[in-house]
Amino acid sequence: MIGRTAALLSAGAGAAWALPALAPVIPSLAQALGVPRRREDASGIALTFDDGPHPEGTPAVLDLLAAAGVKASFFLVGEQARAFPELAERIAAEGHEVAVHGDLHRVMLRLAPAMIAADLDRARETIGQLTGQRPRFHRPPLGIYSYPGLKIARDQALEPLLWSRWGRDWSAKSNAASISAMVTAGLAAGDVLLLHDADWYSDAGCWRNTVAALPTILQRVNASGLQFQTLSGA
Repeated sequence: MIGRTAALLSAGAGAAWALPALAPVIPSLAQALGVPRRREDASGIALTFDDGPHPEGTPAVLDLLAAAGVKASFFLVGEQARAFPELAERIAAEGHEVAVHGDLHRVMLRLAPAMIAADLDRARETIGQLTGQRPRFHRPPLGIYSYPGLKIARDQALEPLLWSRWGRDWSAKSNAASISAMVTAGLAAGDVLLLHDADWYSDAGCWRNTVAALPTILQRVNASGLQFQTLSGA
């Protein structure tokens, strides 16, 4: 009986540890955990990019955004920001918002709390030093939080944020047409769009499809009458 009880308690603790990982696919759970998928107080659309910077993908995205006069929010990876500091600096210099995606691109469920805390601390330090911005928002790799990871992010004054629309642009099976169609379907004020300006942790070359899709995405948002805003509202 004692062994069975211990096993049940262990299983329950494991379920609680992993429960936030389901937030990206269960909106009601995300709401219950206080992990936003949208910016409910926003009047426009937030365009966000994960996994960069990247020596080809990031400049291509920045050039398109500059031509359109659009500001976005970039969830940077610390190790890539250190590898390409000039791109992290350029993102901030061109008026975009920077946020934390992690120092290393590792799924939180596989990390002990101390490892998560150290990762986020180093990411905040790297991104802050290179860009001159104090990152406000955090999105974990793959959007997967563990229960300790969610608490640690908040303890480090980072606001957890997922997304309300994505284009699956991390997959080689996607193309420019499918990405733009999926990410702009049924747009509404407060939507957070997820794209990737890098292929470090996804299918090789997938950033090219993102870049190819971006002009159509920008056009469709403009046609909807909605404005682009950074996550902080700029």
